Amino acid sequence: MNADKPVRVREKTEGRDLSYPPVPEKLTVPLYDNHTHLEIEDGESGMDPNEQLDRAERVGVRGIVQVGTDLDTSRWSARLAACDRRVLAAVALHPNEAPRLAERGVLEEHIAGVAELATQPRVRAVGETGLDFFRTGEAGRESQLYSFEQHIEIAKQHDLALQIHDRDAHEQVVETLLRVGAPERTVFHCYSGDEQLAAICADNGWYMSFAGTITFKNAVNLRSSLRVAPRSLIMVETDAPFLTPMPYRGRPNSAYLLPLTVRYMADVLDADLEVLCSQIAYNTEQVYGDWASDE
Repeated sequence: MNADKPVRVREKTEGRDLSYPPVPEKLTVPLYDNHTHLEIEDGESGMDPNEQLDRAERVGVRGIVQVGTDLDTSRWSARLAACDRRVLAAVALHPNEAPRLAERGVLEEHIAGVAELATQPRVRAVGETGLDFFRTGEAGRESQLYSFEQHIEIAKQHDLALQIHDRDAHEQVVETLLRVGAPERTVFHCYSGDEQLAAICADNGWYMSFAGTITFKNAVNLRSSLRVAPRSLIMVETDAPFLTPMPYRGRPNSAYLLPLTVRYMADVLDADLEVLCSQIAYNTEQVYGDWASDE
């Protein structure tokens, strides 16, 4: 699955350590990476998808959700999921893509492409979609909101999970979900809210997926949110190659580093690691279904 991969290369920031961190201790109860980007190459020499998946499997990461951010990466994600049982796909247009596509007059065409991919059996989520007011200014918000609403409808039409990208837009994301009607299985990817948002998610049965950011020193809001989140709504992810957990922040991330984040989460919750992993694995399967199945 490498020949036709829509390769994206993470920008090499000067002074950043480009070596992959060492392999962590294997989890005794396997679980899943809720959100990762295998198409983005990083590090001194990028690992191909098979190598990343093999390394993850060896440390107890049973499967991943490979996430598209535009039509090309969504198509590739669906193809990868169709040929590797360790992979399920999420397909969507990233919110920052919507204004660019609208400006070119092709937003509707690309949304239709996502809707077509949503019919494939190993596409189990629409995402990452949502709102991002960090990079997109006022001029692009209308097209972002339109794209988000269209993605919500695609997820509901095909009974798929929804993976939300929410950056500097908590209030507007919640308002949209409540107004339009959220899909039955809605996940806040790379959860970035506070206790108040966690309470709203809990009230509505929305899942909160925590990334390596929860290990960062200044992420007090994330740790507080985790403590108040119902265990039945907790998930975990890498968002690789970004957001590498401590003590390797800034170095390339990969699904095999997921144990670092879940062990930290267990410490924050003062929870038994095996019990927490069992709960998170169960939650993830409730959202996406069986990795081994084509249904």
